[in-house]
Amino acid sequence: MTATTSSTLGQGSYSTLPDSPGRRLGRWLYWPAVAALIGGALYLVFLIYAAGQAAWASGALVLLSAGFYVYLSRTGFAWRYLFPGVAGMLVFIAFPLVYTAQIGFTNYSSTHLLNEGRVRDYLLEQHDAVEDQVLAYSLHADGAEFRLVLQPEGGAAPRWVSPPLALRQGAKAPRVELTPADTERLPLTAPLQAPLPLPELIRHRDALAQLVLVLPDKTELHYLGLREFGPIKPQWTANADGSLTRNADGAVFKPNRDTGYFQTDAGETQAPGFKAFIGAGNYTRMLWDAEFRGPFLSIFSWTVVFSALTVLCATAIGMFFAVLLNWEGMRFRTTYRTLLFLPYAVPGFISILVFKGLFNQNFGEINAILDALFGVKPAWFADPLLAKTMLLIVNVWLGYPYIMILCSGLLKAIPADLYEASALAGASPLTNFLRITAPLIIKPLAPLLVSAFAFNFNNFVLIALLTDGRPDFLSTKLPAGQTDILVSYTYRIAFRDSGSDFGLAAAISTLIFFLVAALSLINLRLSAKAQK
Repeated sequence: MTATTSSTLGQGSYSTLPDSPGRRLGRWLYWPAVAALIGGALYLVFLIYAAGQAAWASGALVLLSAGFYVYLSRTGFAWRYLFPGVAGMLVFIAFPLVYTAQIGFTNYSSTHLLNEGRVRDYLLEQHDAVEDQVLAYSLHADGAEFRLVLQPEGGAAPRWVSPPLALRQGAKAPRVELTPADTERLPLTAPLQAPLPLPELIRHRDALAQLVLVLPDKTELHYLGLREFGPIKPQWTANADGSLTRNADGAVFKPNRDTGYFQTDAGETQAPGFKAFIGAGNYTRMLWDAEFRGPFLSIFSWTVVFSALTVLCATAIGMFFAVLLNWEGMRFRTTYRTLLFLPYAVPGFISILVFKGLFNQNFGEINAILDALFGVKPAWFADPLLAKTMLLIVNVWLGYPYIMILCSGLLKAIPADLYEASALAGASPLTNFLRITAPLIIKPLAPLLVSAFAFNFNNFVLIALLTDGRPDFLSTKLPAGQTDILVSYTYRIAFRDSGSDFGLAAAISTLIFFLVAALSLINLRLSAKAQK
């Protein structure tokens, strides 16, 4: 076997390896494969650009170019292992964040989905049929092709007939010249067959809709339905200054980029609206609109209280059980630990739905017990205070096992010498906990508690499955629930019963991001202090 010097593909480093047929084939196919990948990447960028997204096409071009540079050049060798992570961070973290923040400065909503140009084009495409010139039609087979026969409603003369038509779906049909047809003898090369039934017309509907029929007097007829062709007149006329004139009454509608509508000087608006940049309008609305600010501030306060009380109660209960189960004299410790861990082992959504049934006012077991003992059946889902209490009970139930496990591990790290010295000094168990256990646990536990606070700050699943944010506030501009937290409130604004106000929801989401980012910074600071 002959040894030859071969280069490592894409690197330029050389090694002496057997020049096998497989390696030679790999060298021959390397650059064609690279060229094919580059061609595919450029085609992808072209498709994005052709869809009207020039900015995203530029971003994709930069990202793909960086990838080819890193993996095909010698100078980019050090980045080969970092590039996937950096690219993933840009695509899946930075891009959604920037895009969401950008939407927060617009009026983007279900009534303002399109841009101004597309709304103008949509209005200019609207038309009305000229009712007194509408013609009925019938479709007849003519060999492998078809002919259209048109005449006024009621079968009156005159009649017109089309040349043979292929009626291929998806093919752009040309203008079709109609010729007069004698009522007794149509100008056909073969006898006219019976009109096609309605199911056949439906099958050829898309192809018929593309036809433009032209009468001898040059009147253009357009498809109006399964039985009619007729001339149309546009509802709107474009003006040189960008405004639109409504042909029915001559009213002029100008684009108002503050409201996102075409509207007249008198204030009449024309739907649909268009997406427009409104600056800090959504953020101003959160702060200065009294009807919106009231529920928003209440929901924000409840979000903080909900997260803080959950962490506080779960920490107290979890630490108590951890200390209790750390007592070596307790029998069946393993059994107790397993039972207390079960709420964490069961999937959260199952536990939430079980609790939703338990707290049912009429049929729930909790109210059955309370009714038997005290004669009361609380309205857990109708009373705001009780609904919030229920949320805290369920969330603490789901969260304390996590804290218990953490504290159990931290307790094992406390030197036993400290408790022995405390016992010699005659200290009580409470003193041991306050002077030894709590100070040594809370320091390493603090960053994890901050993380738990941030998690509960965005605990959407609990709210959505248990109360759905209800009961609602009364007399508010946007539907808002008294048990909503910011993330569930944002979801309702964006996707539920608030008109799909994506711009406002994006602004609130951006606010949530900065709040959670601040908590993350605090977490990093606490982690750094815990390591010292």
